Amino acid sequence: MTKLTEEDLAALAALDTPTVCNALELVAPERRGFGYTTKPMVCARPALAPIVGYARTARIRAKTPPQRDGAVMKQQRLDYYRYIDEGPKPSITVIQDLDEPTGFGAFWGEVQTHVHKGLGAVGGVTNGSFRDVTDSVRDFNLLGGEVGPSHAWVHLVDFDCQATVYGLTVVTDDIVHADRHGAVMIPKDVVKQIPAMVELIAKREAKILDAAKSPDFNFEMLKSAIGAAKEIH
Repeated sequence: MTKLTEEDLAALAALDTPTVCNALELVAPERRGFGYTTKPMVCARPALAPIVGYARTARIRAKTPPQRDGAVMKQQRLDYYRYIDEGPKPSITVIQDLDEPTGFGAFWGEVQTHVHKGLGAVGGVTNGSFRDVTDSVRDFNLLGGEVGPSHAWVHLVDFDCQATVYGLTVVTDDIVHADRHGAVMIPKDVVKQIPAMVELIAKREAKILDAAKSPDFNFEMLKSAIGAAKEIH
């Protein structure tokens, strides 16, 4: 199994998510049509830098009260926090809201962002809602399906499970990259290839962008630039 270093993750965090997706199209072309969020999402703090981390997963409901005993629910929540704390860091918590429609009650808010940040998470991704926008941790990057006022009866259904958020399906310890554009899962065996591929793509794109910015740009210049870009390997 590929062993990743802090430097590997830092290199990914220096890139935005669309750029990572571009690189994945070349190093893992079979994933071009899946493995990333495919619907618009609400970013709590759009100005924050991209995040990358190991997935911690859970599924929730909020529309109806939990049917399990209160003591059982309390123990499950403690076990969940232990799961977050004992996993590799940095982590990103991916939570699938099972309600129909989603977002009836918010898991994420002031308390949960502070708790998860303290336990090593750098952000969260959910198809559910979040709240307490002004009081949530400032440097915690949070993507959700919508903003809402209440947590209703929000509770964990399970955790350390497969979670799907708008087309992004992950399991525990998958590598997730996210920013204001959305989130993508990066197979561990290609993580180390991403920076070099991004550099290659940038060189190719520079040929076209430089031509397009020319005051006398025209079709012939574009055609020539496209040809020059293709020659860069």
